[in-house]
Amino acid sequence: MNNKIQENIILSGVGLWTPAHTITNEELVSAYNAFADKFNLENSAEIEAGNIAAKPHSSAEFVEKASGIKSRYIYEKEGVLDVNRMRPVLEERADDELSQQAEIAVEAAKKALENAGKNASDIDAVIVSCAYTQRSYPAIAIEVQEALGIDGFGFDMLVACSAATFGMHRAYEMVSAGTAKAVLVINPELVSPQINYTDRDSHFIFGDVATATVIESSDTAKAGHGFTLLSTKAVTKYSNNIRSNFGYITHATDADPYGPDKLFHQEGRKVFKEVCPMAAQHIIEHLASHDLTPQDLTRWWLHQANINMNTLISKKLLGRDATREEAPIVLDTYANTASAGSVIAFALHHQDLTQGDYGILCSFGAGYSIGSLLVQKR
Repeated sequence: MNNKIQENIILSGVGLWTPAHTITNEELVSAYNAFADKFNLENSAEIEAGNIAAKPHSSAEFVEKASGIKSRYIYEKEGVLDVNRMRPVLEERADDELSQQAEIAVEAAKKALENAGKNASDIDAVIVSCAYTQRSYPAIAIEVQEALGIDGFGFDMLVACSAATFGMHRAYEMVSAGTAKAVLVINPELVSPQINYTDRDSHFIFGDVATATVIESSDTAKAGHGFTLLSTKAVTKYSNNIRSNFGYITHATDADPYGPDKLFHQEGRKVFKEVCPMAAQHIIEHLASHDLTPQDLTRWWLHQANINMNTLISKKLLGRDATREEAPIVLDTYANTASAGSVIAFALHHQDLTQGDYGILCSFGAGYSIGSLLVQKR
């Protein structure tokens, strides 16, 4: 679905909150290999009998070659590298305390509001759009709205790694329809609790982060550095190749609520083969609706999942490798941050664009889901 609205809608501010803790590939792999040795020793009889598979070793070189990731930020490092735990240590907070996810959302939101020259009183709606929320209700968005002192309304959205762009789509439509003058879209990606750090093929993929954007009418935009949102485009196509089965239903099924299938898992080769051509075609069609081609873009801020995916998509668009100026990469230091990746790339690599330059934000992920926003520097 392509959504083109004539009224000027502005992306006027962006905010990026980065955790204080990092984990390098070397640290992560060292912990995983120690866990694998411990697991294989404790289960040697079952492995010898062929009842279970031995845990293979990994290496920092394998991780970087497979993904382009060298390091990642994490909300809480304690526990992740402990072979007897292999998950973060987070304290449960009381109902009257700010939740961890709302906490990082507020930090990113404050930065976006400052960047847009906005106060809480200027915002009519809050959308928290991300891959996971830490509870079902009340909505994290409403908690954030309260913490920031924003009147109006808020709601959560879950669209996996396309959540940020899909959330911005909703904001774009709300401002155009006049149901809100300015919308704060926040992507608090607290992903580390959903990672299976005992799985060689996925333990290195994700990092934690929070991003936020302000989308408003040109009539109210104060910041002179914004981007006009020309249109949005979205598509979904059902696939099981990226999945997380965690949910309240396990209370009734008696299944292990934290079993491997309840955490993030994927068929990586299938995802690569199927999503890359979909994403490239999506971008080409979006641009064509404005009589543009990939060569007309100054920059594209792609979802930061895997360096090989981004390289292939860029090559399909241009017929050659894209430069880092054309298609910035941030996953080497941030890793895959679920829906926030394209927004991180935008936050760190948009200041040099000049008036009239075109750019596109595009995300792609589980569902499958693909979302894009075509923008032009004001």
